Amino acid sequence: MSFPTFVTRAVYLFSAGIIFSLVLNLLQLQRQANFFPAFFRDRDVQSSWWLPVLCGVTAAVVGLLYPYLDEQLGERRAEKQEWSSVMRCVAIFVGINHASAKIDFSSNLQLTLTLTALSVGLWWLFDGSRGGLMLGIIMAAIASVVCHLLIYHGIYRYTSPDFTYLQSWLPCIFFSGGVTIGNIGRQLAQCEQKDEDYLSGCQKFHLTKEHRD
Repeated sequence: MSFPTFVTRAVYLFSAGIIFSLVLNLLQLQRQANFFPAFFRDRDVQSSWWLPVLCGVTAAVVGLLYPYLDEQLGERRAEKQEWSSVMRCVAIFVGINHASAKIDFSSNLQLTLTLTALSVGLWWLFDGSRGGLMLGIIMAAIASVVCHLLIYHGIYRYTSPDFTYLQSWLPCIFFSGGVTIGNIGRQLAQCEQKDEDYLSGCQKFHLTKEHRD
């Protein structure tokens, strides 16, 4: 793997993280539960640039770690996934976000159990690896703790009066988001490997042809 292709993958994943963070915020706005700093929106919209950037950096790190863990743990899929599978994973991830914002559950426990089942189902259908499960849980735990600390220290304020609602859906969203970004990272790595194999095959063909001539 060359450095330019590594950077290209990181840029794609960074962009995906920013887009996902904006989509998540737009969906949560429908429930009057904004994910971005309230005082930043009141003062200067440009001041909230750091949160989407943080999501982008996290997505780049997670997306690069997934194929690396696959290689280290020896978890190779029998069937190569295609971009259509990745897009279905993205669609279900957005659907999980949409469900958390639009559906009125009878209790926060019901919301947590439903989103947990959907998130685990997403991992089972589109991942199923030990590394993906481990990395998804770690990401969900760390991201949830960071968000709670940011709210606790007043760096940004949660706009919904029901703070337990945030605790109910946030870990599941981070977990499913990690699985989705991981699938994108795997697919980018797979495409990169295909390109390298193609170039290597072309070089061998030309060398063999020159040797025969």
